[in-house]
Amino acid sequence: MKNIIIPFALGIIALSACVKTENSTVVNTETAAPKTDTLNDIAGTLIKFQDMHSQFVDERNVEIWLPPSYARDGNTRYPVIYMHDGQVLFERGRGFSSQEWEVDEWMTRLISEGKVKEAIIVAPWNSPKRFREYQPSKPFLKMSEADQAMRDSLDQEYNGGPLADEYLRYIVEELKPYIDSTYRTHTNKQNTYMMGSSMGGLISIYAIAEYPHVFQKVACLSTHFPVSLRVNEPRISNYIISYLKDNLPDGSDNAIYFDYGTLTLDSWYAPHQKRMDSAMVVLGYDVGRNWVTRQFVGAEHSEVSWRERLDVPLAFLIGNE
Repeated sequence: MKNIIIPFALGIIALSACVKTENSTVVNTETAAPKTDTLNDIAGTLIKFQDMHSQFVDERNVEIWLPPSYARDGNTRYPVIYMHDGQVLFERGRGFSSQEWEVDEWMTRLISEGKVKEAIIVAPWNSPKRFREYQPSKPFLKMSEADQAMRDSLDQEYNGGPLADEYLRYIVEELKPYIDSTYRTHTNKQNTYMMGSSMGGLISIYAIAEYPHVFQKVACLSTHFPVSLRVNEPRISNYIISYLKDNLPDGSDNAIYFDYGTLTLDSWYAPHQKRMDSAMVVLGYDVGRNWVTRQFVGAEHSEVSWRERLDVPLAFLIGNE
């Protein structure tokens, strides 16, 4: 069967004064031809927005996946997962590696098997400023003068300083209100989650530290605590982990997932994650209850590796207990 692309109703744009949408489309994947992927069955509806405007960050595309029952049941409300790097989540050929996470395939399978609850996925694309937008700023505000050269080196590597605070304001103050006013969501913290990989994992753990009243759970895959791609400098991650230790919620009503592989860039992560795990213990998180850290031996730093284990963090966020 051929893909069905339907022009999106322009009237929906008026529901948010902060977000301007242009050239949006709806792709009904229940009737779309299967992709030649590892997981072939796809259900739900994928909505694509182009060049959504923000007063905090550069405009970008945003994709929204609605679960299979959304179109059939006009009364049910759904939890929401905000996921970063939206261009690599649903379709191939749009990211650095031309691979994808197959989020819609995984959700379709896990929902049909009764392993996860139905949920809405909101996926803003990254921008050319990705490393700056996903890079926390507050951990470095108290950086010693002796270590300031490291901060300067990071700014040179990424052509500017961190923009994570602005990016999170975009999600919390603009994108989330738009999603909640447009779609049938559960708007409360208990049904609002975040997931990302690499720098997307870093911005996700920063998000729950900055907005613990907004996000109940986050999943951080291959969290890039070193920030730099040039040097694996533990002093950089020490600043980040120290900040998280001082600012993460205590775990009484929040939950955090970490994982990492052992190959390519993921081979850097074990000592950083060990320090983060020690901080989690001090904060009172309990392994298996509101905190998970998993190592995947042989996994690389790639969309393929994150795709292969995506069922694990999805079950952590929205699993049927």
